[in-house]
Amino acid sequence: MPTQNSAIVEMRNVSKAFSRPSGEPLIVLTEISISLRDGEILGLVGRSGSGKSTLLRIAAGLIEPTSGEVRYGGKPLTGPAEGIAVVFQTFALFPWLTVLENVELGLEACGVARDEARRRSMSAIDLIGLDGFQSAYPRELSGGMRQRVGFARAFVLRPTVLLMDEPFSALDVLTAETLRTDFLDLWTQRQLPTRSVLLVTHNIEEAVMMCDRVLVLSSHPGRIAAEIPVPLSHPRNRFDQEFHNIVDEFYSILTARTIESMKTQGRGVVHPLPPMGINRIIGFIEALTSPPYDGQAELGTIAHAPSLPTKDILAVAEVLHILEFAELRDGSIRLTAAGRVFAQLGTEERKQLFKEHLLRFVPFVAHIQRVLDEREDHSAPRIRFKSELEDHLSANDAERTLQTIIRWGRYAEVFTYDDERRSFSRIHSAT
Repeated sequence: MPTQNSAIVEMRNVSKAFSRPSGEPLIVLTEISISLRDGEILGLVGRSGSGKSTLLRIAAGLIEPTSGEVRYGGKPLTGPAEGIAVVFQTFALFPWLTVLENVELGLEACGVARDEARRRSMSAIDLIGLDGFQSAYPRELSGGMRQRVGFARAFVLRPTVLLMDEPFSALDVLTAETLRTDFLDLWTQRQLPTRSVLLVTHNIEEAVMMCDRVLVLSSHPGRIAAEIPVPLSHPRNRFDQEFHNIVDEFYSILTARTIESMKTQGRGVVHPLPPMGINRIIGFIEALTSPPYDGQAELGTIAHAPSLPTKDILAVAEVLHILEFAELRDGSIRLTAAGRVFAQLGTEERKQLFKEHLLRFVPFVAHIQRVLDEREDHSAPRIRFKSELEDHLSANDAERTLQTIIRWGRYAEVFTYDDERRSFSRIHSAT
């Protein structure tokens, strides 16, 4: 048995590459070395494309690394192992099964006797706060309750290690806060069957609230950029100055890495775009223009401001930096002159300014426009541009980036997109 602070899961020089459509390797992770210690919650944070979820799946034995070694309990991990459970972002419940049946399912697969499976499942349901709902179906539950079923399904296996892939990100803010608090209460009171937790999150405040240590991943390819200890006792208060200082440190590191990545790799084709709607972009600019910010603020300060309700401040800030409506520097954001002008314009003038910045600072959008102009029928299939993006990005990043480009291009009236035909078309000028 591992002793206190010994490593339960170890990764040694782990790298992972996927094949591009051209056959060339796309390196997602490189030379990652991690030790998940007995009795700790270890966090993994990083911007989109840093390989956080891929790394978690390697730790779970669901994906094999291209090179390097993963050890669990001192032995090589070559596939899914007893004692490792995963909670994913999506609830992934079987809608035709009750809460109890969903929780029991994993034990049945492990060959646990029916009576024992029933007893353990009822105990896990009670532990996670769903007592009385064991006969309910997923459609009868709220999002938070469904995710509690996901936790119960993991806990019933009595895992040594619990891996969590953004488990609260699909929930509204209040529900996520409640479930996060309940989980921490169970953890600190030693009521959970698990001994170590690996948490993947994009939420900086969540990482500081929950974790003992946090690893920051840089992107393209993902590598460990920093390790930050969180020496705060539980329960933690997000309004404490020490908490705020740690959050600021994270934002400073991540903004510096974002800027460095853009300088090194350029923008557009090789830089993944986060899934970001126009309304969030506009709302953020408008709020940042207003008092008390007047165009500039620290990301750590505004992360929980009522006037800027968003789960991922860093992603919005990154988008504004890419479009040059704002500048990121040392964990703070400042609107550029163009960003301040945008906030004052009317609807049509905003569209025109957004179009100018989109074509200038996201070259792939200008590429799409050129292709449409050059083709005789002024249209092109979606798969053409998706394949081009996959020459530079992973399949998931390429898909998310293209979805974002479609949203922005439609708003700016650069092109139209027909989802049924899955094709782009040029917008014809009025005569």
